[in-house]
Amino acid sequence: MNNVKKVTEGIYWIGGSDRRLERFENIFPIPEGVSYNSYFIDDEKTAVFDTADVTVADQYMENLKTALSGRKLDYLVVLHMEPDHCSLIDKVTALFPDVTVVGGKQTFVFMEQFFPESRDYNKLEVKEGDSLSTGAHTFNFVSAPMVHWPEVLFAYDSASKALLSADAFGTFGALDGGLFADEYDFEKDFLEHSRRYYANIVGKYGVQVQAALKKAAGLDIQMILPLHGPVWRKDLNVILEKYQKWSTYESESDGVIVVYGSLYGHTASAAEAVAASLREKGEEGVKVFDVSGTDVSYLIGEVWRTKKIVLMCPTYNGGIYPPMEGFINDMIALGVQNRVFALAQNGTWAPVTGKMMSEKLTNLKNVNILENVLTIKSALSAKDAEALNSFTDAVHSA
Repeated sequence: MNNVKKVTEGIYWIGGSDRRLERFENIFPIPEGVSYNSYFIDDEKTAVFDTADVTVADQYMENLKTALSGRKLDYLVVLHMEPDHCSLIDKVTALFPDVTVVGGKQTFVFMEQFFPESRDYNKLEVKEGDSLSTGAHTFNFVSAPMVHWPEVLFAYDSASKALLSADAFGTFGALDGGLFADEYDFEKDFLEHSRRYYANIVGKYGVQVQAALKKAAGLDIQMILPLHGPVWRKDLNVILEKYQKWSTYESESDGVIVVYGSLYGHTASAAEAVAASLREKGEEGVKVFDVSGTDVSYLIGEVWRTKKIVLMCPTYNGGIYPPMEGFINDMIALGVQNRVFALAQNGTWAPVTGKMMSEKLTNLKNVNILENVLTIKSALSAKDAEALNSFTDAVHSA
């Protein structure tokens, strides 16, 4: 059965949700699923903005045929050539061989790499400042390189004042029957997924996101139509303010996360003691995570949320406990900034990871690595009470 939803006059959602895919990009767990959004323009000329992933191909093609109601497809506009949005280009062009495929110069380079036959498509190359009219709707193209691929375009419809924003403002999470963000409790249902999506997928490109936000600020935007997650038609400032914080690496809260690695439970026990001490000192919303048991994408999402990060790590083979090292490497790769780090080390004969973690963290910009390192010899005990209190004092006052 088709699942076509009206977005606004002349614009329809024809995408699909996937609840069976275990990992997005085969990296990030998505137990909550993901939606693939595609938008159909019902006008004097018909158009589709982006397709969808092959996993929802049957639903997508049924939706497209229903939306067209026997008409031909005039334009297929490709804002983003990532496979989760372009996988069905060949199916659409096979069904409508006369369709004009619209995209940027680099879009067509990538397209030919995925679909060699695309060299023979009818093409219309566009760039920032160009526009495409379908009749009542005129779409103005805005370049948004590295948000999060280099070829990305946004499209602004002057009629509906809708911004088709490619992967920007997207989120993990399937759509539960509702299309619009205001049909959900966004903070409860999508905020964590949206933050984790941004931090892991787009987080490295804060400068480029800032450039895109500045361009968007010059437009009268009344709706945001992303390629994943719900459409925004109300309270756009909610997601825009989040993107402003996230893209400037500003934390949402001054809270603390305690991330530990533990071979046999001793560092885990110490982490619980640190968390309890921090709460006693007035820190609110302290969260504790096992670096071995928590997928790193969730940890990265928490890093974007909070200001203070406590890393507690045993020595392993003379180095940093591997899952902790992987977490730190991910923070470096994603360009984390403007955070406070407190370090604790454990070792029966060689507790040396404080220095090692500190050296790696110096690769990050504008971070405060506290000098007070908590050292544990095998297991935390009563004799460590003063050191523990001094350590959490330093974190609390940072």
